[in-house]
Amino acid sequence: MGCCGCFGFAFAKKPNMLAKSEARLRNHGTPEFLVDEELEDEDDCSQNVDISDTRHGVNDELRSPTKRTEEILMYRTQRGLICREFPVKETHKLIRSEDENGNKMINEYVRESKIGSGSYGKVVLYRSTINGMRYAIKAFHKSHLSRLRVAPSETAMTDVLREVLIMKILEHPNIVNLIEVIDDPTTDQFYMVLEYVEGKWICEGSGPPGGLGEIKAQKYLRDIVFGLMYLHAHNIVHGDIKPDNLLVTAAGVVKIGDFSVSQAFEDDNDELRRSPGTPVFTAPECCLGLTYHGKAADTWAVGITLYCMVFGKYPFLGDSLQDTYDKIVNSPLSLPNHMNPLLKNLLEGLLCKDPRDRMTLGDVAEHAWVIGEEGPLPQYLCWCKRKRLQKEGSNGE
Repeated sequence: MGCCGCFGFAFAKKPNMLAKSEARLRNHGTPEFLVDEELEDEDDCSQNVDISDTRHGVNDELRSPTKRTEEILMYRTQRGLICREFPVKETHKLIRSEDENGNKMINEYVRESKIGSGSYGKVVLYRSTINGMRYAIKAFHKSHLSRLRVAPSETAMTDVLREVLIMKILEHPNIVNLIEVIDDPTTDQFYMVLEYVEGKWICEGSGPPGGLGEIKAQKYLRDIVFGLMYLHAHNIVHGDIKPDNLLVTAAGVVKIGDFSVSQAFEDDNDELRRSPGTPVFTAPECCLGLTYHGKAADTWAVGITLYCMVFGKYPFLGDSLQDTYDKIVNSPLSLPNHMNPLLKNLLEGLLCKDPRDRMTLGDVAEHAWVIGEEGPLPQYLCWCKRKRLQKEGSNGE
């Protein structure tokens, strides 16, 4: 996430941002300086920074899994191989207006406030005039994303379209739901209408050194594992599991979001190259420049996330990007002797540096600390499984 000492994107035009980015990484979890924070027009999603290729590799060979992902996703979509009872709404007409109070409107949606910045665009809270519900809308400029190179032959628009393709085939209570895509070919705007998660990311406000405490960390981890097991069962690797991408609803339910670097694979062939995720959450095998297995890398990131939830800090953090990678690969995991032995065992299993010996998500789901007093994780009968069972039933099988 290159050559950036800021653990995130490199800003050739704004070198003074490097120190701020390092400070944010240490204090809050992940650097996501994707959009100029000072822009006043929330619907203007252009970025006034020069972003280097730090999340996506540096050549076509490293980007080849993306092309394969798009082929797999298009195949599934065209043949109706999706796990959604109701498809994502696709709207090809954009009407920008104002309501009687002068608030900006996009089609049926009335703007309320800015939520934050996502990958390549801003996220704004809107309210539907039809059903009164609130939605988080990601807004992009197609022309800008099409000019923003993430590899010699690919642009940021490729990432956005891939994220849309992935979210179109998924639906789970622990995954942020995509409701509608607004893409008018006559305009430069592109919108993703997402369910609004009325909460914060899981570690926001906790800060070091306190953490969230075991009870809350256990509850959140169960939701994370439940959602991620669903993704892996549908041959999707998230690629960037971290607190910033884990949102908590008002009811305390964790939902996984941001699929901008996710990949799809066929069968059990989850071999990938060059991790595109956030460095401090990167698995050791991804730091070595070799191929790695995406599901095992996701599981490592779950372990780092759990460590952050419990201790309010990172287990492996250096003074530079290379130093951080060196610690991830070579430094032993340090855990307090007085901590809960079950939790210690779980963290050691998740943060095992050899992916062949690392715990799987199935192992995590059955671990005594995860089960706790809540009992085993529930069985989830997703839509595509329900359809298959119905079909088998109608055939008398």
